Amino acid sequence: MAAKLVVQLVTFNSQEDLPGCLASLAAQSFRDFEVHVLDNASTDGTREFLDGHQAELAVLEYAPCNLGFAAAHNRLLAGHGADYVLFLNPDTELAPDCLERGVDRLSRHPECGSLSPKLWRLMVTDAGRVRTRVLDSTGIYWLRNQRHLDRGSGEPDTGQYDRPAYVFGATGAASFYRRSCLADVSVDGEILDEDFFAYREDAELAWRAAWRGWRCVFDPAVTAWHVRRVLPENRRRTHPDINLHSVKNRWLIRVKNMPVGMYLRWFVPISMRDLAVVVYIPLREPRSLRAFVLLARLLPRFLAKRREVFARATVSRQEIEQWFHRPEKPLAKGAENPR
Repeated sequence: MAAKLVVQLVTFNSQEDLPGCLASLAAQSFRDFEVHVLDNASTDGTREFLDGHQAELAVLEYAPCNLGFAAAHNRLLAGHGADYVLFLNPDTELAPDCLERGVDRLSRHPECGSLSPKLWRLMVTDAGRVRTRVLDSTGIYWLRNQRHLDRGSGEPDTGQYDRPAYVFGATGAASFYRRSCLADVSVDGEILDEDFFAYREDAELAWRAAWRGWRCVFDPAVTAWHVRRVLPENRRRTHPDINLHSVKNRWLIRVKNMPVGMYLRWFVPISMRDLAVVVYIPLREPRSLRAFVLLARLLPRFLAKRREVFARATVSRQEIEQWFHRPEKPLAKGAENPR
């Protein structure tokens, strides 16, 4: 029989992260799961490490080139029919009851297509990896200028996010999904948008799910630790390809998902933010100028995707706009602690 949950790992030069990630999976109290891995042509010893751990993996594939985060996960998804999926970054380590609690919460909330765990920062030091109580993410939220951020990122955890709630979406570092939700929100046969290649595809998938009426639940009892390497303050130390796709994808999300009325409503803050990006790139990050060329090439394709998204929407623009006023919504009474 197929596993109830499949944990999907896409690796790319991840050798230093994999030991802790796989060890945390081996320690899970929930056992009805499989680990499926696709390596995106690593060159740092990742392949050799994975070869030595094949017994722990139900699926191990090696791509001939870097397919990108989105395409690699889509390829893994096509190979199984599990009821639940966890997209997991190899630089993430799970608490022993993470899978058990995540599957339990989703199974009791049929309105929820996804679940955001509480992620804490995993710090890499000379002495090893340190599991902190500094928050990494408690779900994605949006500002009206079209920045999307991780709720609580960098804050000491003092219990300020200890109530379950609906949030806009889950960060791609560790995000649970109901398989029926993923199938329902696919556009042009794709679940994660492969034109994104990498970065921001989690926020785009969350927006598409919101248009179809799916909820994302944040559960503080579902916990893990994540090495957060891509942060605004680290931008100048981030790989140029990540920065390039980040620039390109910030506009592609809007082309695909944002109604004209919403854009006009917040035209000033959106335009001010856009102008800041347009000025910054040639002055401080010229290697990302190619993002605008890629954006122009992809525009006709994304206008077609946009038509499909809006043709299949089941909620109003006003309901989507509520997420740009507040970062969370309370669960229905009696649903906060389903156990």
